[in-house]
Amino acid sequence: MCGIAGIHLRDESLSSQLGSIMHEMVEGIVVRGPDSAGVAIYGDKERLPEDYSSVSLLHAPGDLKQRLIEKLPTDADVTVENMSDTTFIRAKLDVDELAKHARDVAPEATLIGSGEEGVIYKGVGNPLDLRETYRLADATGWQGVIHTRLATESAVDAEGAHPYTVNGLSVVHNGSFANHSTIRRDLIDEGIEFDSKNDTEVAARYLAWRMQQKGEDLDTAVKALSDNFDGFYTLLVTTEDSFAVVRDEYACKPVIVAEHPQWVAMASEFQALAHLPGIADADIFEPGPKKVYTWKR
Repeated sequence: MCGIAGIHLRDESLSSQLGSIMHEMVEGIVVRGPDSAGVAIYGDKERLPEDYSSVSLLHAPGDLKQRLIEKLPTDADVTVENMSDTTFIRAKLDVDELAKHARDVAPEATLIGSGEEGVIYKGVGNPLDLRETYRLADATGWQGVIHTRLATESAVDAEGAHPYTVNGLSVVHNGSFANHSTIRRDLIDEGIEFDSKNDTEVAARYLAWRMQQKGEDLDTAVKALSDNFDGFYTLLVTTEDSFAVVRDEYACKPVIVAEHPQWVAMASEFQALAHLPGIADADIFEPGPKKVYTWKR
């Protein structure tokens, strides 16, 4: 059992409130996942200014910043910040180039996220404490994702925390996939590399592969996932311009969506949405089985 929540802002005037909204959302889903927590924040220009990209690592060495300074151009303006188990790197550099340098100088580390718009943090601990470590209340931007985890099939560690992120696409997941090992093998045959044994990473890499290699948009890729992944699940998938929700064909994992002219939000528990501005005027519904709901900036 895990808790997931997310919000996609349609009204830019609310961007300064993104963090405070997400901060309160955690309280509504912490009961579903007390072991660990992760977040994805999109559009926070203080954490990730224009022309900068980011990389998030687990198990980074203590001298990572010095290693990067020695490797990167002098004008890269690299910063390194520890957020619980996550080491967050920011630099004025192309995202693929920054990710390559991070892997080169810290081969012992695990890359858990990279992008030009999004920031990824995840770690082990009480989500109510981790939201303070992540300075969640101070976040700004246009989209945010939260996951609180109760480990049932793997260890309580940062590698098992969500979101799983590939080139700006993030997945948070409540449930399990029955055939993830088969799909993992198929993706490995396509040259895809994995950083964990978690089934959610398989979903993230499958979606990224379809979008990058087949040229599909998010809605089409998520529909393909729904057709090819067996199991019981609710997924929230986000990219640097989109927000999508899908459930399995039996729709047994709880989720509520609220749609308002100023925002769209979803959560495993309604109490994570009850504080949203204008919630009384929102269209509130339970997503149908195997139906993909997608919103785009």
